[in-house]
Amino acid sequence: MANNNDSPEPATFSSTFSLTIPRIDIRRTSSDTQLDKVQIKSASVYNIHGLSGSQHSLSVPPIHKDVVGYRGSNEFILTDDKQSTMDQIKAIGPWARRKCKNMCRRKILYKRVPVLNWLPKYNMDDAVGDLVAGITVGLTVIPQALAYSSIAGLPAAYGLYGSFIGCFVYILLGSCKDVPMGPTAIASLLTFQACDGVWQRAVLLCFLTGLIELLMGLFGLGFLIDFVSGPVSSGFTSAVSLIILSSQVKDLLGIAAKGNTFIEQWSSIIDDIHNTQVGDALMGFICIVVLLLMRLLPRIKVGPPDACDQSVAQKIINKSLWLIGTARNAIIVVVCGGIGAAFYENGKEPFRMIGDVPSGLPSVQAPPFSVPEVRDANGTIVQEYESFGDMLQGLGSMLIVIPLIALLENIAICKAFADGKPVDATQELIAIGVSNIANSFVQGYPGTGALSRGAVNNASGVRTPFGGLYTGLLVILALLFFTPYFFYIPRAALAAIIIAAVIFMIEVRVVKPMWRSKKTDLIPGIATFIACLALPLEYGILVGIGLNILFILYHAARPKIHMDQAVTPCGVKYLMLTPDRCLIFPSVDYVRNLINKHGLKSQIPVVIDCTHIYGADFTAAQVIDTLIKDFKSRNQLLLFLNLKPSVGNVFEGADLEYRVFYDFEQLDKAIQECRRKSIPA
Repeated sequence: MANNNDSPEPATFSSTFSLTIPRIDIRRTSSDTQLDKVQIKSASVYNIHGLSGSQHSLSVPPIHKDVVGYRGSNEFILTDDKQSTMDQIKAIGPWARRKCKNMCRRKILYKRVPVLNWLPKYNMDDAVGDLVAGITVGLTVIPQALAYSSIAGLPAAYGLYGSFIGCFVYILLGSCKDVPMGPTAIASLLTFQACDGVWQRAVLLCFLTGLIELLMGLFGLGFLIDFVSGPVSSGFTSAVSLIILSSQVKDLLGIAAKGNTFIEQWSSIIDDIHNTQVGDALMGFICIVVLLLMRLLPRIKVGPPDACDQSVAQKIINKSLWLIGTARNAIIVVVCGGIGAAFYENGKEPFRMIGDVPSGLPSVQAPPFSVPEVRDANGTIVQEYESFGDMLQGLGSMLIVIPLIALLENIAICKAFADGKPVDATQELIAIGVSNIANSFVQGYPGTGALSRGAVNNASGVRTPFGGLYTGLLVILALLFFTPYFFYIPRAALAAIIIAAVIFMIEVRVVKPMWRSKKTDLIPGIATFIACLALPLEYGILVGIGLNILFILYHAARPKIHMDQAVTPCGVKYLMLTPDRCLIFPSVDYVRNLINKHGLKSQIPVVIDCTHIYGADFTAAQVIDTLIKDFKSRNQLLLFLNLKPSVGNVFEGADLEYRVFYDFEQLDKAIQECRRKSIPA
């Protein structure tokens, strides 16, 4: 073991590792396993060798000539082996080859194709659970797909076209068993705002959205959703829910109304409300009430609360109530469709119906890269020709907003049912990206996992992503055999289904805990909510993200500085100032003014404790240089304590003349010596 003499000796601390530090003075502390004071006479780049033969590297950056101490560790041997910049550049090629080789490893394959993990362990219990869940979700998906296509401004068939291929793709690539791929209310509204009811744009948007999601996944850009905070997400979701609800009022009342934003929609509704159709309104409101009541059925339990204590009859009743409540949308569609068919006579429609839905599966073809010109019988241009460039220009920022929102929706499902397991955002991006690319080849529009269907999936006992197979097959059966009957479904019934669902997406419940937790979080949340109602949605969410960034920058620009007055063993007083975060360009002038203020007031030596400063930039180094000159001009001592090597590198690069210590004993000696000589540092 090294002692306090001036000659360095090899020091062995355990049977596993030994520590040899050439040209370094080591001073033993009271602990058997820690080096407290190390005086570094030279610094370089060292290689770390374990006695087992493994090799690692540790970069110890050059330290200022006034450094008198450094904290070390007893776990490694440090030897001189400094690499030049050219050596590091040459190492890029081997590093890239290793990365490419790692991508082909079996571990990566199993990570990126999750079906390989669970399929070999698939058993009969899994098959039964997936079958029940898949059929149950399918009964939910079909009426939702018909309803969501109206939100997107597209014919009803396009909702079904986007509801089956994605389910099959997700079986192979999806990492969460509870995610049912398909159209969602938010994605449908965003599609409407981007495409304005032109199906060619919607299909191309699906392809480009999937491509962007796939690229984001391959490049590991899932972290981008971290910039959308909880309050912003809540404000956005609540505003979208109100906009979707408003978009369905026209079908609920049987009137004609248009508009992209909340204000435009209600202005149009008020202008045409005198044309309300009594039959549509009556059916719509009755359906809403019935749906809300049926939603409560799964909560009703007959018999003892524990299923093990229930009789067979009680179990059957409870399962029946649960199934009726879960399949409420399908039941409403069937009943209202029957009513519409019963009252339909010779082309006279008692209600506004969704009309003809093409029978059969969509043709498999590449997504359209242009919009053809369409003329009516009189030769008037109904739809103008659009090139691929025109279509891209029209889609605009939605090409970024929709993938991010789709990822947010998908991750929300994964986290809700993950049971504490980590969620792989990168894999989910790859899964929904490939799903949307596949959907675009069967004329689907952008989709992702829906939280409402995810809850049904989970409650139905889904065991693996294989449940999506039965959901997709059910949609295919509907397209093949039931589309003629979809003609009679009243639009008011579909509007009621959407309204009964989205009213629970308005996140009023988060306001109270947010107010009690941190009131300032309400500002970006409320601002996002208002902006999304008044402006197009992409601008609304940008407002929320922008406000969040401003809050982050403000906190970064206003670090807290803890002040303590300390005394050396010889009775010399000095001021210890401890900033609580990194020194970056927005904050350095503020920090400099505070330190100067306390220094002028006290007129005693000042020590800046850099324990919590984990980073700095060139601007910070320049301002710190000015601060050092300020103290030097008034002959006041300024010292630094526990400066991180990375921060020291920044200061060294800017040629700062400063004194830094890593030991209170040496710090006290320096303060006493400078005070005794009455000269600045």
